[in-house]
Amino acid sequence: MLDVITIGEAMAMFIACETGSLAHCEHFIKRAAGAELNVATGLARLGLNVGWVSRVGNDSFGHFILQQLQKEGIDSRGVVIDNAHSTGFQLKSKVDDGSDPVVEYFRQGSAASYLSPDDFQAAYFYQARHLHITGVAAALSESSLALLYHAARNMKAQGKTLSFDPNLRPVLWKSEAEMVRKLNALACQADWVMPGLKEGMILTGRSEPDAIADFWLERGVQAVLIKTGADGAWFKSADGVSGAVPAERVEHIVDTVGAGDGFAVGAISALLEGHTYSQALVRGNRIGARAIQVSGDSEGLPTRAELGE
Repeated sequence: MLDVITIGEAMAMFIACETGSLAHCEHFIKRAAGAELNVATGLARLGLNVGWVSRVGNDSFGHFILQQLQKEGIDSRGVVIDNAHSTGFQLKSKVDDGSDPVVEYFRQGSAASYLSPDDFQAAYFYQARHLHITGVAAALSESSLALLYHAARNMKAQGKTLSFDPNLRPVLWKSEAEMVRKLNALACQADWVMPGLKEGMILTGRSEPDAIADFWLERGVQAVLIKTGADGAWFKSADGVSGAVPAERVEHIVDTVGAGDGFAVGAISALLEGHTYSQALVRGNRIGARAIQVSGDSEGLPTRAELGE
């Protein structure tokens, strides 16, 4: 039995060893990257049984990702090795001052972009009690988006809970209007929607957290958990209860990439354990704060012992 299944793309990520232009960097560290894989990794480190569904190429990058799954204890039975398409990769600049790193992607036509409803194996998915999906996998291709719709509908019909992190990638969409329309259709399938404040403004056309939350609550979502940056996080549930939790204090921000995934790890794990929405925000903030103090996407994700709860 699995606690959580998530769907998405993983890439080999090469992080520069020195700050400055990627063009001038000669040394890189190889890691695995991908929003959904980050969440799967974080949940697995907290002791949850997690399955990750994707496609990887039959190449060195693909086998590297499979090795990372094994290392983290993530179930890989939902991963297809694609002999016809390659695994994507990315280059990431090194930052140590809290600024956004430069990331260059090489993912067009990747194996994961060929995800489709055919990758929904009902017997595998239905053994999990929760499905986590994001806007990254939705943006990969029409067939990948169709898989997310299919999985969401079927898991919901089985009484499973769903979480959705918009994780907007506008550059992967034909237009902002298309992105908004298709991601909102996906978000409305979820029990818990977890946008950043700016993402919520883009997707709903509303500017205040309360109004942003109401947009999805009026469409059947059970709770909206909004990341409000330096202010922390805020939630509102379908029964009208709302609340805010201040951000964790961080002395030195290294790299902001992965903060949202860390928040998702904390919030999802807490809610699946029966904690309140306020408690979920606290844990989400705590893990998100850890994530921004390191240069890698998942290096800051704690084990249960490191979390200290």
